[in-house]
Amino acid sequence: MTRETIIIAFRFIFLVLVQTLILNNIYFFDYINPNLYILFIFLYPLGVKRTNFLIVSFLLGLSIDLFSNSGGINAAATVAIAYLRLPILKLLINSQDVDLKLFKLHKESFFRVLTYISILTFTHHFVLIGLEYSSIKEIGAILHKTITTSLFTIFLCTLSIYLFSKNKTTNF
Repeated sequence: MTRETIIIAFRFIFLVLVQTLILNNIYFFDYINPNLYILFIFLYPLGVKRTNFLIVSFLLGLSIDLFSNSGGINAAATVAIAYLRLPILKLLINSQDVDLKLFKLHKESFFRVLTYISILTFTHHFVLIGLEYSSIKEIGAILHKTITTSLFTIFLCTLSIYLFSKNKTTNF
């Protein structure tokens, strides 16, 4: 086992436990539930085979579903953003600008990090809440809950990335 594998395993277990034991019991305004566990997707190394990443992402979502009794919606939403992560990252960061295998999220500009996190978080929450409601008639409620929950999750993820990064440089 490499050091990177141990860090990934620790991050996986830590985020699942924080999400299921603490954050799933917190509801702001009776409906805003932060989903910090998607931070795992944002921080997962890009140099790993994509198939392995999708499998680990599925297991992350499935773990949250098992503890939350949510019927697989977290697994579906997590795999969706795991699948879209690389294309979105390639749109935001030109491959000529940076080598994707050496990419570190906390070393990018704040605007790029915020855009990256925002797109993936809104996608995750839209899939998650859309599957939860399972009705197109509820599109207003789905969009409202997606936007409000996403804003809180984006704040927590961005704060976590910059608070717990080794390199404290922030490029605005």
